This record gives sequence, structure tokens and C-alpha cells, in this order.
Amino acid sequence: MVTFKAKYCSLLLVLVTFLSYSKSVFSDPVLVGYWGYNEYLTKYPKEKALTLSLADTVKGTPIPLSIQQDKPIKISFIYPGEQASDYWNRNLIAFEARLQALNIDYELTPVSTRLNVDFKEQSRSLYNAIEQKSDYLIFTLNTTRHHKFIEHVLQNPETKIILQNITTPVKAWHGTQPFLYAGFDHVIGTRLLAKYFQTKFPNGAKYAMLYYSYGYLSTARGDVFVQTMDNNKYTLTSSFYTDATEESAYKATKNIVNDSPDIDFIYASSTDIALGALDALDENTNIQPLLNGWGGGSLELIAIEQGRLDATLMRMNDDIGVAMAEAIKLDLEGKQVPTLYSGDFEIVTSETSTEELEKLKQRAFRYSGVDFDHE
Repeated sequence: MVTFKAKYCSLLLVLVTFLSYSKSVFSDPVLVGYWGYNEYLTKYPKEKALTLSLADTVKGTPIPLSIQQDKPIKISFIYPGEQASDYWNRNLIAFEARLQALNIDYELTPVSTRLNVDFKEQSRSLYNAIEQKSDYLIFTLNTTRHHKFIEHVLQNPETKIILQNITTPVKAWHGTQPFLYAGFDHVIGTRLLAKYFQTKFPNGAKYAMLYYSYGYLSTARGDVFVQTMDNNKYTLTSSFYTDATEESAYKATKNIVNDSPDIDFIYASSTDIALGALDALDENTNIQPLLNGWGGGSLELIAIEQGRLDATLMRMNDDIGVAMAEAIKLDLEGKQVPTLYSGDFEIVTSETSTEELEKLKQRAFRYSGVDFDHE
């Protein structure tokens, strides 16, 4: 399902959103109810030191576990792997590879689900993880349902939860935070993309927004982008909430190019959304607005190299799998583990040299492989 907001509704949304978040637009956190990544680390210096230490460890050579395990640790990994983006599948590979490099004895139960669809499967897997007394549970947080699931797990201290793809601690969980938040900070990344478009169109531009599905990611990647752009120079002409699928983005983009033939660029909030938008733009030769990707996985980089995609925010993907493994190692050794960790980004454009792009691929995909099969 695609929800369309007409021009005036979009402008009203921007105004309401700006007023709601006006106190936090230019500082962390932007998201209501969450600590911003930098804000949290500034507020808690000890956490910052732990996060920086983990960041150094992630970049370094793996050092094997220093203790003898009595038994394998049990890990449940529930992730939305059934999508065009290879982010999750790559991180699972990197996670296991680093666990093995650290000589950690483990039993892993991965459960791949469909994005925004398999809530019953996710719920069943979460409860199974608790019943089976998993030592670590890896999940994500995007919707209200996810929030409720996680709160239930937090009541079971035997299972330590790692929240993937979110780096902004929930304020309401103060004192009972998850074991680790790990991902690439959506707000930081979004502002990098905003800077790219501001540089590309220094005199102003008209643009459309392709939101993710309703939830945390749409706020962090979509609303933050709108707020970061100067509304006196950059005009949001229309916006769509998608199902975060290629098909829904394709339909939304068809509406955009029909209704706004003078648009300068389209902001896409994820890989699947960008790919769906590309399909729609390929069918329309009359206008060719710029389009971004979000994540810099295999399919986005192919589109960049083909000149079909103008820019993307490339995550140094495998570092998150590495960070999760290293955090577990710290825990097994009885050492302090930071509450949050965010990986690095690089802006890649159609003008990025082949040599530079290859270096970034080697860095980002050091465990999952440059030639990862995304099928």
C-alpha cells in the first residue's frame, strides 16, 4: 500500500514536524523518546570511552577469547533478511566469521523474516529464544510491536538482547537498557545525504520524499532529512509512505514524475525503495531527477557504477557483525560492554573513481566478500 500526501498536506506535515521537533532539530536527539547517539555519549563520558574502545577493537585484528568456555553460548538472530538490501545477510556472515576468529564456541539460530510482514513469526521466534534460554538475542526496533517484544525480553535477564540497526537508546528503558545497540546511526547518515544534496543544488531545489514504512526509520531517515534541508531554498513537493518494498516505491515514483515534472531530485530512504524508484525512472525518459540510495550494498553500488544511481550513503557494512561478536567476547571475559556502537559511512557518487570504490568495498565487505551473492 502506498499513501500519498498532496503538496499542501506535505507542507503541513513539514510544518507540524518542525514545530514538534524544533527544540531538537539542530542537536541530538531528533527522535522523541530516544537519546541521540552523540547526545548519549556526551551525557555519559564512561560510555563514550567504552564505545571508542570497541570501535578500535572492531578495526583491529581479532584476538582470541582469553577464557575457557564451559559450554557453547546460545545465540538467536532474528532479522528481516528477505529484502533486496544485503545489509542483514552480510552482517550475519561477518558476525559468524568474527566469532570463529575469536575462538568463541557458539550455537546460532538464525531466523530470516519478511520486512513488516512476519510479525507472528518474529514473536514466536522471540518467545522461543526466551524458552530455550538463549544467552544472546539479536533483533531490531522499528515498530510499536517491536518495542513491546523487546520490553518482554528485557524482563528476562538470562537473555541479553542486541538491537541491530538502531543506535539511539530508548529513554524509557533507562536502567534496563539492552545489552547493546549496534548499527549505523540513521540521523548522522541522513544529514550526510542532506549535505550532499545541498552541495549539489546550492541555489535550491524541488524534491520528493519516499519514506520507509511508518515507524522509527521513517522518522530517522525521512523527517530528519526534511528538517535538515533549508525550507526557504528546498521545497518538498510531495511525499509518500511506502511499504519499504520495491513495488510500493515503484508506484509512488510513477505518481511523483507524473505530478511533478520539474522535480530536481527524489530522496529514497532505503535500498529497496531506491531500486523501485530506479525502475520507474527507467520507464520515464522525459524527466530524470537525481536519486540516492541508502546503505551502499551490492545492488546500489552496481547501479552507481552503471550511472543509474547518482549517490548513496555507503555503510562500512561488516563492522556491525564484528562489533556484536567483540561485544559478546567482552561479556564472556567479564569486561564492560558499551551500550551503543555506530559504524562509519562514506558518500559514494557516480563520480567516485573505480579505484576508490574498490577500496571502500574491500573495507566494507572484509568478511562477507566483495562478490557477495545477493540473490
